Amino acid sequence: MKDTLVGVTRKLLPAGALKHVETVYRRSRAKVVSARYGTPAKHLRVIAVTGTNGKTTTACYINEILKEAKFTTAMFTTAVIEVAGESQLNDLNATVATTARMQQFFRDAKKAGVDYVVLEVTSHSLDQFKLEGVPIEVAVMTNLTQDHLDYHKTMDNYAAAKAKLFKLKPRFIVLNRDDEWFDYFDQFEAASQKINYGQHEAAEARIDRIQLYRKGTEADVVIDHQTHLELATALPGAFNVHNMTAATAVAYLLGVKLDDIQEGIANLEAVPGRFERAVDGLDYDVIVDYAHTPDALEKLLDTARDIAKGRVILVFGACGDRDKTKRPIMGEIAARKADRIFLTDEESYNEDPDAIRDMIREGIEKVGGATMTELPDRREAIERALGSAKKGDMVLITGMGHEQFRIINGKREPWNDTAVVREILGK
Repeated sequence: MKDTLVGVTRKLLPAGALKHVETVYRRSRAKVVSARYGTPAKHLRVIAVTGTNGKTTTACYINEILKEAKFTTAMFTTAVIEVAGESQLNDLNATVATTARMQQFFRDAKKAGVDYVVLEVTSHSLDQFKLEGVPIEVAVMTNLTQDHLDYHKTMDNYAAAKAKLFKLKPRFIVLNRDDEWFDYFDQFEAASQKINYGQHEAAEARIDRIQLYRKGTEADVVIDHQTHLELATALPGAFNVHNMTAATAVAYLLGVKLDDIQEGIANLEAVPGRFERAVDGLDYDVIVDYAHTPDALEKLLDTARDIAKGRVILVFGACGDRDKTKRPIMGEIAARKADRIFLTDEESYNEDPDAIRDMIREGIEKVGGATMTELPDRREAIERALGSAKKGDMVLITGMGHEQFRIINGKREPWNDTAVVREILGK
């Protein structure tokens, strides 16, 4: 009945009126659900991390720093949910939790007496007012690159959805000075202080040096031209330097001691599905990464190029019922950056998987160069990629990351890339 009423309403109302009705409904619903749980968020100090890429890892870095500083924390990301040290994988298989699920989390955090809540916040959540009435202590913007245009339609709309976080007048704002959308987000004022980070010479938390290793990264960060920090993380990749510098800037604004910042960064050993080393003890590397956007895929492949001694072998596809325009772009990136490509299915939802691969293949063939094998069966593609790997190579398996199941033709089936790798290799 509800779906029927929604469908009729959308047909009858003009677009402007429909948007107004949806906004009123969503804001009212958020308030009602919050009240049902006793408005727990108003008692919490919330750190909200948004952006296209790096949200999960940045949130995890912040969480580790705060725990090192002896704060009790709660964290909600697409990969991990944690309350007062009790952690579990997020098995929602969705970047947007329901309003009720978020309020349950806030209630649990309040009961646990946490000092800070760290949230990964999506554009969909902001656009649908799921944070209505939630006071924001710190708002972080990691970057803005193409994604979710099936929902937002344009990059301007996508940016405007992210901007709703900063219109809440958080106490502190942290922005990526290197991001091409920096000027857009820099227009918003913080209630207390705003800081930016990056490699840009004008960055207030400036990345001064980056040293990449096979199993980690080192970087020097200078804050306000005077405070020098030597940071080391177990997570490889220059993109992770930006993530840990964002977390460092947050901690600095909150008055966390420098030693605690350094130790907290070092404490984060892995993030599920984010440059996750699937197995150890091989003479080649097997990495599982969520990389589901053009920018994320390009940065992942660049990192692999920087640290792999041999070839870069890529297993990838694209999600169904999502932004179709990014598929050929990702195909072009793969063809330019990888040595060997195994094109496969990810999760098609209700879309024809052959059509998804066709769009990716268009981009691959446009560039040429890399050797490509098309195998719709994802397990077979992973098995073939592993079988082709030689000493010094790096096998990248992208798109699914931490996820514990996938949806094929509308049906849910158990799936986890890391578990599949271990099964194939008998680890």
